Amino acid sequence: MKIIPIMTAKETYSAGDAMRDVYTRGLVTGDFILVMGDLVSNINLDEVVRVHKARRKVNKDAIMTMVVKEAGVEHRTRSRGDSPVFVLDSETSECLHYEPAFAYPKKRLAKIPREVLASHNEVEIRYDLLDCSIDICSVEVPSLFQDNFDYLDMRRDFVHGVLTSDLLMKNIHVYVEKDGYAARVQDTRSYESISKDILSRWTFPLVPDDNYPGAGRYEYTRGNVYITKDNSTIIDRTAKIGRNTLIGASTQIAEHVEIKASVIGPNCTIGPGSVIENSYIFANTTIGAGCQITRSIVGSGVEIKDSSVVERGSLIGDSVVIGPGAKLKPFDRLSVPWAADPSADDDDEDEASDIEDAEKDQDSVDKSTLGPDSNAVVWVDKPPEDDDLDSPENYLNQRFMRIGDDVPDVPLSDTESEMSSSDGDGSDDDDYDTHTDAGSVSARSDVSLSNPILSEGGLMADKEFRSEVAQSLERAFAEGHSVDNAAVELKTLRMASNVPLVRVKEAVISGIVEKIPLVEEGGAAQRKEVTSTIARWGQLINQIGGVDPVETISLLQKHCASSPRMSLFGQILAALYQMDVVEEDDIRAWHVLPTSQGSDLQPGQLKTNIGKTWIVGAHMIHQFDEQESDEDESEEEEANTNMKTNTGSEDDEEDEDEE
Repeated sequence: MKIIPIMTAKETYSAGDAMRDVYTRGLVTGDFILVMGDLVSNINLDEVVRVHKARRKVNKDAIMTMVVKEAGVEHRTRSRGDSPVFVLDSETSECLHYEPAFAYPKKRLAKIPREVLASHNEVEIRYDLLDCSIDICSVEVPSLFQDNFDYLDMRRDFVHGVLTSDLLMKNIHVYVEKDGYAARVQDTRSYESISKDILSRWTFPLVPDDNYPGAGRYEYTRGNVYITKDNSTIIDRTAKIGRNTLIGASTQIAEHVEIKASVIGPNCTIGPGSVIENSYIFANTTIGAGCQITRSIVGSGVEIKDSSVVERGSLIGDSVVIGPGAKLKPFDRLSVPWAADPSADDDDEDEASDIEDAEKDQDSVDKSTLGPDSNAVVWVDKPPEDDDLDSPENYLNQRFMRIGDDVPDVPLSDTESEMSSSDGDGSDDDDYDTHTDAGSVSARSDVSLSNPILSEGGLMADKEFRSEVAQSLERAFAEGHSVDNAAVELKTLRMASNVPLVRVKEAVISGIVEKIPLVEEGGAAQRKEVTSTIARWGQLINQIGGVDPVETISLLQKHCASSPRMSLFGQILAALYQMDVVEEDDIRAWHVLPTSQGSDLQPGQLKTNIGKTWIVGAHMIHQFDEQESDEDESEEEEANTNMKTNTGSEDDEEDEDEE
């Protein structure tokens, strides 16, 4: 295998520019795999390549196969700011139409060209697909970029352009990958999500203790905690290191420090009593005593002096100094002045211009919040002017893609799913036959309202489909089918009915919950029934596809809240946790969702019951916290015992020497 690195021109700003550069150099002579540089993936592409090559043998116009994965609307790696709608041929998986869908402005309707519906017997309109940004391409793909200089983005320009061209007559297909992990680090929110997935080992073997050559060797310990094996890390015995945390080499953590779900780089110093939560601290950074850092990213060589507070969403650039007593506001962005930046490139005129513009805006900044010793420049958020709302780069849409921003103040359109037809009264609609609601496509939507797959052939009535699933489950329960066989039957039923994955999951969860017998005496006997049923059938929830534990808990909560088995919610959730269907982090993530408290419901019995189940979840999280505290105390006692034992042994040796 020969690797040919390409140094592109400074004017290369997009994937389209890079593809044109590749074509000009004449390096591609056959089919190739195209991935983005910010991709994190462990997917085995052998089968995808085989399918692509087999298709090419019978259809030379099949120029590209896009790899996607099923993902629920609440999945953390699913982009909230740019989640497209795919229209697929149900039989061949050919992509017939591609339409971007941004969080803001939120599309209420997806417009499907009339000819798509007229020329295909059955289509799927899907919003449950996570684009892996992995493409198997034919040799013709680079030349199409060369012929169309307006192609910049791979999806919004190239895919959309090929599918809508009357001249090219090329086909693009989709491959739905069932296994493996793939996601792009496109923004600070996805950086956070993918970092958590790596620490939670969803990306195995791409995990800190197994696959990071040159970055130090890490030891994997209980609770997804990673500490270097070279014993260079110094952690005071009173410090508390929470789950999903990585501590780099030669880092020193002082007494009474609390670190939860965070990454601390090498050669860092954390002062006494500081608290770091859901944050990412790069190398050679010093954090003073009594500091608080929440859901933020801190660059290399930063100094945060004593008693400073870094609020959620903050981004602190390399070599910045703040404090003592700094109080950053949420989403503050700090850098050093251009002249003081040791990493500055004199040739980077665009970056220099941006920083110079930021430096000019400092008159409006309250520098007292940065502390007396600060050297920072604050990047002021300017009001959006003439934003291109058709682009994901518009200001409000960007908010959905930044770390720590739940965007509670951005108005969104109705999330109800609907489907209607129109003959196109206006000029804009003359070429369209069906207007399909894409309102359910927001990650903020209630999972029970989302409708990610719609079929032009007509959806089976929800009640009828639930009945079909119930009958399938009853057969599986009665005849003792394996989980794998039951999952295959449900997948087949879903394909035949053309319904959203979330509807299948709702029905499966309902069926499993209702199968649990209610025991009058309750207590241990009831727990035994719950444990037995979940141990036998719990894995079926994930086997049907689109693994999304947070969505699973939400659906379980909503079913239990409207079922006579509401009192079993806590026991069922605990059993799912014991069976590794959901994890502690999933329970915590569900618990902070506004919908988990019934924010989307009108006052009534259902909302009251939702509140009761939320309290049950709170008790479970409290138990997690107590268990971690007990484990810390146990480890401390064990360390003290070992210390006393060692001291006693040394005293005995001294007595022997004296004799």
